[in-house]
Amino acid sequence: MFENLSERLERSFKILKGEGKITEINTEINVAETLKDVRRALLDADVNYKVAKNFTDTVKQKALGQNVLTAIKPQQLMVKIVHDELAELMGGETVSMDLKGHPAIILMAGLNGAGKTTMSGKLAKLLREKQHRNPLLAACDTFRPAAMEQLRVLGEQIGVPVHLEEGATDPVSVARNAIQHAKAQGFDVLIIDTAGRQAVDEELMQQIQDLRDAVQPDEILFVVDAMTGQDAVNTAKEFNDRLDYTGVILTKLDGDTRGGAALSIRSVVNKPIMFVGTGEKMDALDPFHPSRMADRILGMGDIVSLVERAQAQYDEEEARRLERKIQKNQFDFNDFYSQIQQIKKMGSLKDLASMIPGVGKAIKDMDIDDNAFKNIEAIILSMTPKERTHPECLNTSRRMRIAKGSGTNIQEVNRLIKQFDQTRKMMKMVTDKSKMQQLAGMMKGGMPKM
Repeated sequence: MFENLSERLERSFKILKGEGKITEINTEINVAETLKDVRRALLDADVNYKVAKNFTDTVKQKALGQNVLTAIKPQQLMVKIVHDELAELMGGETVSMDLKGHPAIILMAGLNGAGKTTMSGKLAKLLREKQHRNPLLAACDTFRPAAMEQLRVLGEQIGVPVHLEEGATDPVSVARNAIQHAKAQGFDVLIIDTAGRQAVDEELMQQIQDLRDAVQPDEILFVVDAMTGQDAVNTAKEFNDRLDYTGVILTKLDGDTRGGAALSIRSVVNKPIMFVGTGEKMDALDPFHPSRMADRILGMGDIVSLVERAQAQYDEEEARRLERKIQKNQFDFNDFYSQIQQIKKMGSLKDLASMIPGVGKAIKDMDIDDNAFKNIEAIILSMTPKERTHPECLNTSRRMRIAKGSGTNIQEVNRLIKQFDQTRKMMKMVTDKSKMQQLAGMMKGGMPKM
């Protein structure tokens, strides 16, 4: 996400050197040259030309004449100014949906292929699991019958009911029936999936306008593919002129190395980006936080989002149970396997790693396989219940059987068991206060010489 832009901006800031006061003409601190490079970086990232120009003009105005504090270098001050302006460019504040209706109605709009149907399912899952709502999905894409079936399958996958009427041709009638069904069955949110086309046309716009007028939605969300660049911005403007939607969902942001749409849409249509799609899994939909996104663009990571993802998988009772087992040195492969499953639920490994400050650049060209735990899981699942609970019984013959059963080799099994033993010892030490104090005393006295 934004890899190229991040790299270009980092190079731009290196132009600034020296200390003192930032001035426009200075042999050591050349703001004009820096901002020229920043503008090129934004344009290469497919940011709208006017948006890029206004952005650098604002940064220049705020930077010139700023006194550099003793503890801050000009380069650091410029990064701070650019960070604040990037966050402001993308909306400044996080904007949430206002769902007050009974049921609250969300109308999804956008072109065909942008991901409306999938996003409808992801949004329903997010509302149910994180906001404890009771959503109903409505299949109102009567133009593409496969969309109805797709939404039905997604609904089954995430456990959310779908209102659909096979053979229906009038989306307004389907939507009205869905509202009545939602009221009768006690659903508090209705998400309406609508038809799209390959390009903006009058028939499409009239149909979505008719739907809007008929159901009076609380929120109209425009779904747009971030990888389409400036076309996404142009389409967003056309839809907004006709629909006056309330927010934007950017899809496929995980696969977009340029990301110019995210930086341009808010400025061009003056509507907030509310959510971003960050992967193919049904839980890969995140609220959009402009300041956090600015952090990631500038290579500062996003620790807050990383902690929030961890907390979403955190079970207090399970944590207490695990702590008791660790203290008694009873942490076993069942617990180890459970921890792996929680990490996998947090998202792709590369995306998680990129949230750690300084790591994003280091892993930019690395191919981090989301199946990295595949062999470990296979080895653990090839153990008997007794072996998982009592790892000390894993002798050579058992290890050879596990290697054959998991499709790995004896070296991989031995390596995993060794790593598990080391992890268990470290976890035991962390929960043992007296040993922690002893370790702290050793560190205070200095590391032993080799």
